[in-house]
Amino acid sequence: MNQHDQADISASTLYIVPTPIGNLGDITQRALAVLSSVDLIAAEDTRHTGLLLQHFAISAKMYPLHDHNEQQKAEHLLAKLQDGQSIALVSDAGTPLINDPGYHLVRRCREAGIRVVPLPGACAAIAALSAAGLPSDKFCYEGFLPAKTKSRKDALQALIEEPRTLIFYESTHRLLDSLQDMVEVWGPDRYVVLAREITKTWENIRGDAVGALLYWVKEDETRKRGEMVLIVEGHKVDTEALPAEALRTLALLQKELPLKKAASLAAEIHGVKKNALYKYALDQQEGDK
Repeated sequence: MNQHDQADISASTLYIVPTPIGNLGDITQRALAVLSSVDLIAAEDTRHTGLLLQHFAISAKMYPLHDHNEQQKAEHLLAKLQDGQSIALVSDAGTPLINDPGYHLVRRCREAGIRVVPLPGACAAIAALSAAGLPSDKFCYEGFLPAKTKSRKDALQALIEEPRTLIFYESTHRLLDSLQDMVEVWGPDRYVVLAREITKTWENIRGDAVGALLYWVKEDETRKRGEMVLIVEGHKVDTEALPAEALRTLALLQKELPLKKAASLAAEIHGVKKNALYKYALDQQEGDK
């Protein structure tokens, strides 16, 4: 019997198993038990996962499932599940499907009535958010920004008035370009936290106005190396810029109409931005609680 306790594995079940993003000590006992007990492990990179399994003395049959073959191989794995096999889905690091393969397989399983069991575990985005010191009650996960400058700036422009905290992944080669584009599109004062090498030896978390953060990264080549998460403060509505008349109209309309409708009408009447009025009203509601 393997050194890890055997899991209560169900037939015809797909298990979503997070793996460490750096520190091997972050793997859960349940994840080890599942990996030790399933019939098959679908891995983004079998060589990478093989090293993880070897470290924990787990002998398991693996099957490659990555970005380039997932749509074709999903049917093959679905057939195995329908035949009664149990399968664990893992990516190279972190939680599968979060900027990693697995969506097509999970979708096909859901459509076919196959049970899908998610295990909680490591996720760079959530780990970074928890340490960023920015609002975490509402946030948007945006993954990687586009590689090309125009598309990247367009994406940032579309998010310019997003009030929720934003989460991006970024690569070593594009970090400076992305920070520079944030300065150009959002201005130099938007607060951004760079979380680098989370859980690893050289873990570093730095927060500053994006213009100052860009300068700080440029000062030292090592500051743009490794796996990175950018946590960005949401857009803040300048309530002083909202006319008092618009706020009074909004308050009156809210007594008779849903908030979104009231904000839309008040914005049309006074020629101000609907999103600004809506955000103002939400903030007022939060303050009254």
